[in-house]
Amino acid sequence: QKKFAAEAKPVNKDTITEFAWETLNGGKVIPGYGHAVLRKTDPRYTCQREFAMKHLPDDELFKIVDTIYQVMPGVLLEHGKAKNPYPNVDSHSGVLLWHYNFTQYEYYTVLFGVSRAMGALSQLFWDRALGLPLERPKSVTSEWIRGQFEK
Repeated sequence: QKKFAAEAKPVNKDTITEFAWETLNGGKVIPGYGHAVLRKTDPRYTCQREFAMKHLPDDELFKIVDTIYQVMPGVLLEHGKAKNPYPNVDSHSGVLLWHYNFTQYEYYTVLFGVSRAMGALSQLFWDRALGLPLERPKSVTSEWIRGQFEK
């Protein structure tokens, strides 16, 4: 937003597309787009988007993220380097946090870490409750995994 305001440009599909190409042609990536595993829109993004459309459709930041959502996959597909040109949860979560006055950026990573820890800890809880042995994961290759299941 600051760049657009400094250049007295409106935030719309055309200016976002222009900004995206400047970013990509400068050798940078578009934050919030792509995922290491998924090859479609992150379902967590979809959930947050639907919530925002229902509860804060007139929020200015949501409108910007919505416009980016409308143009960015097309730009990334045309660019050709992204394996997944669709948004991940990071491209939307800040909208909801900001809307509800959680405006201290340094805590966003804390929230991410706590939510990850809760997921891992709940799994450990069930492992203990069910009397399963302690897990000591190791790194294995996909070839090793295939070999184990082919036996």
